[in-house]
Parts: sequence; structure tokens; C-alpha cells
Amino acid sequence: MDKLLIDYYLDGIAAITQKILSYSDNQKIFLFYGDMGAGKTTLIKSLCKSLGVKEPATSPTFSIVNEYQGASFQIYHFDFYRLKNQTEALDLGYEEYFYSGNYCFIEWPEKIPDLLPGHYIRVDVAVVSDNERLLTFTKF
Repeated sequence: MDKLLIDYYLDGIAAITQKILSYSDNQKIFLFYGDMGAGKTTLIKSLCKSLGVKEPATSPTFSIVNEYQGASFQIYHFDFYRLKNQTEALDLGYEEYFYSGNYCFIEWPEKIPDLLPGHYIRVDVAVVSDNERLLTFTKF
């Protein structure tokens, strides 16, 4: 397992997104773990902007998935927090998204443990202080 640790302040989030994308080595599935309010959505918004999304990225808490057009590909942002069971992800057609070859940013992947793809980057977001976060990236 390859790991990367990044400690950053929220006002410097834009500066680290290129480092994150470079680390990914063309892996496009990212699973985001962290407490409510840790900054998962904030980080995903910054990643979307770095990938060429022109419109503001928003949380898909109620829609479950938001789709964005990047510079040359689609980006799918999932928030599975409100899922009652994995069947709801099946009904959504998650496989079409996960195996599309496009970027998938997945919040609350612990809600769909049996449906996760074999290769992904796990992103753990930990709160250090009100304005500081520690990210741990692990390639699987």
C-alpha cells in the first residue's frame, strides 16, 4: 500500500489539489472518509475546480449523485450518507458510474462496503483544528 500524508490549512486547499491528482497516477475513484463536517465536500469542490469544472460544485446529500463536466471528462460526486441500505445504490445504477472511466468522488463509502470497486484511493480527512486538516491517501 502506497500512502501520502498532507497537512494543510483550509485557506490553502487549492494549492494541494494538484499534488493530490498527481499522486493518483490516473486512478479516478476516490473514497472519502471522515466525520461530519471534517471537510470532505470542501476538498471535493476544490478537486472539481482543479479538474476544470466551471459551475460551482455542491453537496449531493439529497440527490445522492451530482454530475459535472470537467475539462475533458465527466465527474461524479456521490454522497451516500442518507442511504438506508446498499440496494439503494444498486437501484441508482452505481456500476455505470464507478466503471465509466470517469472521476468518482464518493462520500460515506462505508454505507456501500460490498459495492466498492477493487481499485481506488482512500482519503481519510481528520480535523486537526478549526482551520487545519490532515489527509491520508492510501492506494488500493
